[in-house]
Amino acid sequence: MITSFLQIPVTPEQEAPAAIADSVKTTIIGAVQNLSENPHEYLSGLGQSAISFGLKVVAALLIYLVGLWLIRRVKALMMKIFTKKGTEKTLVTFVTSFVSILLSAIVIIIAISTLGVNTTSLAALLAAGGMAIGMALSGTVQNFAGGIMILVFKPFKAGDFIKTQGFEGTVSEVNIVSTKIRTASNETIILPNGALSNGNINNFFEKPCHRITWLVDVAYGTEAAKVRETLLSIAAEEPLILDAKTKGAADPAVVLKELKDSSVQFALNAWVKSHDYWTVFHKINEVIYTTLPGKGIEFPFPQIDVHLDK
Repeated sequence: MITSFLQIPVTPEQEAPAAIADSVKTTIIGAVQNLSENPHEYLSGLGQSAISFGLKVVAALLIYLVGLWLIRRVKALMMKIFTKKGTEKTLVTFVTSFVSILLSAIVIIIAISTLGVNTTSLAALLAAGGMAIGMALSGTVQNFAGGIMILVFKPFKAGDFIKTQGFEGTVSEVNIVSTKIRTASNETIILPNGALSNGNINNFFEKPCHRITWLVDVAYGTEAAKVRETLLSIAAEEPLILDAKTKGAADPAVVLKELKDSSVQFALNAWVKSHDYWTVFHKINEVIYTTLPGKGIEFPFPQIDVHLDK
């Protein structure tokens, strides 16, 4: 009888479990031989190994428990420092969580190494995993970094009126990855912090006082002193407009800004509290429109004079 054997290629993935099984089998056979040849010496050595391993387990548990206690102390100290400095709650939560996770990983690796396990491969695996996750979440990581920059340096805060990325409105919320602003039409715009931290931000409410400028065009031939007197009286009658007695403000002033093609342009400059900006701006606009015609001051239309010569 002729018997033929079909040889099937074995992949490395299939060889690994077989090698482990052979190693376990060899270890068991060796242990049985040692036990049959010299049982007293084998059991004595086994007991010493068990005691040594038990001591390592106790040391690892002790390191782990002490590490957890130290991590709690570090978190409490960080919370105390952040609270004293008035740091944003979102940033406090993120930083304390990140530090806690990092320190916990270090404590676990130290505890495992105490058992005699080689942690070099584990550390390399964690580093590779962290790199892969970082590459997969590169956009999110950028937003995290931008959020930290915004929360640390505070170019704006909730309640400020800002103009950025082509949008303008009141900041309603600042978190670690995005910023929400509410527009004048009550729309909510969510902006990623990565792009926001790298762009231009115009914060209208960073300072307690803000200057408003009204541009008023009047017809040529209008008496400049009359325009100046009328505009200053309008500013004086508005209680929300500040004067030089307020820190960071100045008295209202009127200047002749530009001689345009069809009109003479005056500018009324006045200071208000930042949160009163839009209220005063729109109110004075209406007062100027209704008051100046009654004073004989004309708002000109754009016009062109054409002269025909024979």
